[in-house]
Amino acid sequence: MGFENSFFARRYGITGRDLDQYLSEALARGADYADLYFEYVATSHISLDESIIKGATEGVSLGVGVRVVSGERTGYAYTDDLVPDKIREAARVAACIADAPAKVEKVGLQPVAAHKLYEVALAPTETSFKERAALVERADKAARAYDPRIFQVQATYADSLRHVMVASSDGALGVDRQPLARLSVAALARADSGTPQRGYAGGGGRMPLDIFLTDKTPERYAREAARQAIVQLDAVEAPAGETTVVLGPGWPGILLHEAVGHGLEADFNRKGVSAFSGRIGEQVASPLCTVVDDGTIPSRRGSLNVDDEGAPTTRTVLIEKGVLRGYLQDKLSSRIMGAKPTGNGRREGYQHIPMPRMTNTFMLAGESDPEEVIRSVARGIYCATFGGGQVDITNGSFVFSASESYLIEDGHITRPVRDATLIGNGPEAMRHVSMVASDLALDEGIGTCGKEGQSVPVGVGLPTVRIDRMTVGGTK
Repeated sequence: MGFENSFFARRYGITGRDLDQYLSEALARGADYADLYFEYVATSHISLDESIIKGATEGVSLGVGVRVVSGERTGYAYTDDLVPDKIREAARVAACIADAPAKVEKVGLQPVAAHKLYEVALAPTETSFKERAALVERADKAARAYDPRIFQVQATYADSLRHVMVASSDGALGVDRQPLARLSVAALARADSGTPQRGYAGGGGRMPLDIFLTDKTPERYAREAARQAIVQLDAVEAPAGETTVVLGPGWPGILLHEAVGHGLEADFNRKGVSAFSGRIGEQVASPLCTVVDDGTIPSRRGSLNVDDEGAPTTRTVLIEKGVLRGYLQDKLSSRIMGAKPTGNGRREGYQHIPMPRMTNTFMLAGESDPEEVIRSVARGIYCATFGGGQVDITNGSFVFSASESYLIEDGHITRPVRDATLIGNGPEAMRHVSMVASDLALDEGIGTCGKEGQSVPVGVGLPTVRIDRMTVGGTK
C-alpha cells in the first residue's frame, strides 16, 4: 500500500512533509534514531453466557507514539490527538527524555516493500453485528447438543481492524491494514453431583468472517470444547514424579513458545539475563530439534506484513538441529548487538514502546510416525492441550498445566488424567527430546502473548514430540 493511499493520508490528511517535520522535531536535541508510530484500531467484542448475549461492545482507539533512541536510552511519548501541535509536543518530550548527545542524519522516507499476507477486502469488523452475534449463538446450541451433561456454555467473539503507519529516521515508511478475529468456546460438564469439568476451544486469524462459516465454524469449536469437558469426567488423578512425556501436535507448542521462545528474544540476550545468552553456535537442544519463528505465513494470527517498527517480517531459524543460530531482533537490539534485524519489533499499541517479540513460533516436523512415538513409551503422559503456565526467563524453568492429558501404558494411550502439571527447564527439556514426528500442526489461532505488561497476538506449533525426562506434578 502506497503512502498516498494510506488510511492516515486519506482520513487525516497527513503528508510526507508532516512526517519529515515531526521526525526533525524528535531529532532536534540529537539522537541515534527516531520513529513515529501512527495507529487507528476499531474493535468489537460479543460475549454469550446462559444462552443469552450478555455483552456487546465496540470501540475505537487512535494515537501516535514518538520514540527517540540514544545508545540504550529511549525516550517515548504519545498523544491520542493527531493535531500537529500535539504530535510535535510528543516529539519534544521524547527527545528530552532520551537526552541524546549523538546526532544522526535523517534519511528521506521510502515505502517499505511489505508482504501481502492478508488481503481481506471486507474485514470482520466491517460486517453486520447480527452476523457476528449469530456465531456465538450457534456455538452455544452446538455445545449443549453435544451431550446432556454439558450444563454451561460461554462463547466469545472478538475482532479488530488495525491501521498502522511507521516512519523512521532511517528512511523506512511502513503502512499496513491488519484485520483480526477470534471465536472462543468454553463448556462445563457435570456427572451427577461430581465436580464440574471444563473444556475450551477456539480459533481465528487475519481473515474474512466467511472463514467462520466454512472452515473454523462455531459448531466445530463448540463440539471440541464439549468433548474435552466430557473426557475429563472420567479422568483419574495424575501420577506424580519423573516420567516420559509426549506432547501432541499443535497447541502444545505453547510450551515451546514460553519455555524456549521468550529466552530467544534479543533484549533478554543483549542484557545477558537469558538462559541462552552468549550461546550462539552451541548445542542447546537435541539434534532432532529445529525451531523457527515465521511472521510471513498467510492469514495466521501471529503474522504481519510489517512489524510495529515498519520492517517486513521474516522467517528466522532460531535453533537448527539443536544448535542455537540466532535471536529475535528488533531495531534497537540488532543495532546494539551488531546483528541483522528480523522484523520482530512488536507493541500492543501506540501507548507502548516496541520490543522483540515472537510471531508464529514452532518446531519443524521430524521423520517419526506419530503412532510410533506413542508405541515407544512403556509408561508416561500424553499431553493433548495446555492451559496456563509460568516461566523464569533467566534459567528457563517452567510450570505448565495440561488441560487434557492421558496415561500412556505399554505403548497405548489409555485413561485421561486431570490436574497434570509439567515442571521442568526449557533448555534441559529440549536436550531430552528423543523423537519428533512428521505431523507438524499450527494452533487454531487463539494465542495471545504477554510480556512486560503488553499483549500481542501470536501463533504456536509443534509436531508430536517425545521428551524422555520431565517431572509431572500430580496428586498421587
